[in-house]
Amino acid sequence: MTEEEKAMEATGAEEKAPEAPAQESGEEKPLEKMTATELREVAKTIPEITGAHGMKKDELLAVIREARGIVVEEVKKDLTALQQLKGSIRELKKERAAALGADDAAKATRLRRRISKLKKKTRRAIKAA
Repeated sequence: MTEEEKAMEATGAEEKAPEAPAQESGEEKPLEKMTATELREVAKTIPEITGAHGMKKDELLAVIREARGIVVEEVKKDLTALQQLKGSIRELKKERAAALGADDAAKATRLRRRISKLKKKTRRAIKAA
């Protein structure tokens, strides 16, 4: 150890990196991205909100938005394309069951793959909507 290190140990002056939380930087995460714990911390800072510890994330979001005056417009989703995809999946499942009953493994495999692709499309359609 050098003389400087000994002196620092004796005085208890250790170099510590300053820890700055994200809240102090002036930028706050979007409310939807926060965890329930983080939302409770935000709710503590708003005097109109009581009982935040008993609330779930959805309730916390609604109460914080109301207290801050944030209006969220809910968009009505067009689900006709999704319903058509699901109808196609149901038909293919019936065809696959018939193919399995007729011991046509190759056709059943093709149908299973088509069903899988359509299911992936429905998941993408839900995310996009």
